[in-house]
Amino acid sequence: MLERKVVENDIYLLSKAFALRIVQLYRHLIDERKEFIMSKQLLRCGTSIGANVHEGKNAQSRPDFCSKMNIALKEATEAEYWIDLLREADYIEETMHASLADDCKKINAVLTKIVKSVRSSLEK
Repeated sequence: MLERKVVENDIYLLSKAFALRIVQLYRHLIDERKEFIMSKQLLRCGTSIGANVHEGKNAQSRPDFCSKMNIALKEATEAEYWIDLLREADYIEETMHASLADDCKKINAVLTKIVKSVRSSLEK
């Protein structure tokens, strides 16, 4: 039980820090680079990860919790796509891309572990 709470707290902190980075990048992209479409998509999915994780903390049931974590995982996967696209379109530098992509991979790994663990416990 304690281990689960630690993992859930880790993903909450990771996803919140990621959301703040995405907000800062969004501001930079609209103010400095005048890019409005892809950055808005990234803002939506990048901040949605943490929102779903936060909502999952107060889930009504284990299946509800699993659903919230799965939605967060899908949003993190989408964020990876937009980060890659922004790099390939030369809106962000390689160092920024690498750092954000690494954050996405960490978030995806933790969320995947959570979803698999919860699904496994639900099947018992």
